[in-house]
Amino acid sequence: MTINDKTLDLVAERFRVLSDPLRLRLLNALGEGERSVAALVEDTSASQANVSKHLGILLRAGLVSRRKEGLFVYYRVADPGVFRLCDLVCGSIKDRLASDLSHFDPAPPRTARRGR
Repeated sequence: MTINDKTLDLVAERFRVLSDPLRLRLLNALGEGERSVAALVEDTSASQANVSKHLGILLRAGLVSRRKEGLFVYYRVADPGVFRLCDLVCGSIKDRLASDLSHFDPAPPRTARRGR
């Protein structure tokens, strides 16, 4: 399958959006359902300004959507496919770590030495 440059640019942009740990924490929190910005600030322990900035990036990328109710803004996941991608990556990391650990040969336990 040949992928054109425009499509590759879009894929790269999606990965760039997902490359920030706070954005991943926000998506993880939103996986439980719609949340207010205040709840997301509490969930992530990040500042309100930082949470809002990263929600804006996720919104522009089409990964989340928002609605306003009075003074509050609520966000939800707009593209649940992002969780399938995260599951694939997490599974791959888990497999890699398991493989790395299977090659780990722990040193034999040390015995106590007595004074000379």
